[in-house]
Amino acid sequence: MEKSPNVMVALLCAGFACGVLDITAALVVYRLYGLKPMRLLQGITSGLLGPKAFSGGLAAAVLGLLCHFFIAFGAAAVFLVASRTLGFLIEHAVVSGVLYGVAVYFFMNRIVLPLSAVAKRPFSLQMMMVGVVIHIFCVGLPISLCVRRFSR
Repeated sequence: MEKSPNVMVALLCAGFACGVLDITAALVVYRLYGLKPMRLLQGITSGLLGPKAFSGGLAAAVLGLLCHFFIAFGAAAVFLVASRTLGFLIEHAVVSGVLYGVAVYFFMNRIVLPLSAVAKRPFSLQMMMVGVVIHIFCVGLPISLCVRRFSR
């Protein structure tokens, strides 16, 4: 990756936008199901700590938020690095963003979560569709559009 100030701005913009939009959407959906935000953030931490994260109080919630942003910046970094080689990602940022959002969703749910300590949940087509839509609009598109905007 070249050391250009624009590349760092692209990473910061993409990671921050993805992190904020994704956690906001997750909190809204979680709230619609009558669940508390602290529980969502502790649920993220449970990927590292397992069920004991839910008794970790505010500290576990803060760790969950930090983990969430670490993942968001990781997703942004992967797209940014790939875009340095694959010009298609920048030239067709909307299509790339949609596809990247879907790819990140399935990578997280089929590879990362099964390898983590998070409790296994039964499959729900409705929740999968909600998750895919959130990942398209709150993960893939913000990352691709920020990278296109700042890393040319």
